[in-house]
Amino acid sequence: MTGHSLVWSDGCWGEANALQLPLNDRGLLLADGLFETVLVLDGRARLLEPHLERWRRSAALLGLPEPPQTAVVQPLVEEAIARCNLPAGQGALRLNWSAGSGGRGLDRPDTLDPRFWLQLSAHTPTFAPVQVIVSRHERRNGSSRLSHCKTFAYGQAVQARREARGAGAEDALLLSTSGELCCGTAANLLVQRQGQWLTPALSSGCLPGVMRGQLLERGLATESQLDATPQDGDRWLLINSLSCRPITSVDGAALTPLSLEEVRALFDPLLAD
Repeated sequence: MTGHSLVWSDGCWGEANALQLPLNDRGLLLADGLFETVLVLDGRARLLEPHLERWRRSAALLGLPEPPQTAVVQPLVEEAIARCNLPAGQGALRLNWSAGSGGRGLDRPDTLDPRFWLQLSAHTPTFAPVQVIVSRHERRNGSSRLSHCKTFAYGQAVQARREARGAGAEDALLLSTSGELCCGTAANLLVQRQGQWLTPALSSGCLPGVMRGQLLERGLATESQLDATPQDGDRWLLINSLSCRPITSVDGAALTPLSLEEVRALFDPLLAD
């Protein structure tokens, strides 16, 4: 395939705007589903297994059937990469798991017929600096199961990003309902303070990001309660599987950002699996 975007659904390959999804799918109607976004680098899906592990944990937490196993997903991912002519072998792979079709209303059918599809698009990892605000309107609920799963429901992130753009910034940080710093709209927060990387605990309502998990497992970061006021010498950044962006200002207060070399030195080694 010569394009830079490809979808697999129900045994068929095609463009995203050509394949169909039933209009009674619960993922479409109610955001009743999960997804994972995986970086493809040099023609290989990075950290695929940690993503699939989070996918399975989240499905169990939300009462969804178990998503496809690695033995099913891996060959499809490899075929997608082979079919899609990605520039420099770089892309973003999205794995989708919906509760499937069902009747109207909130209650799930007694028996679910879940739906799986994947999409692969060209993407270059992003390391550009970013200005942020702290959202005044949206907060993450640390008590909600949904906060700890990568669900289809991204309306809160959309609104916080709109708020940031309206304030002349590029992204927003979200507080938890208890008032502590939580995360960005689509990334985990890291704060380098006195030579140590700190990140909000899961109790704040932040997503258990795969890159965040890599940092914690390798002893490169520790969990800490953080407030929205930077301290002298702080350096902040937002990290997810597709990007690692140093923060240059918070609510207009300037921060000293990490250099590109420092960001890459943190991000690149985490992709080894």
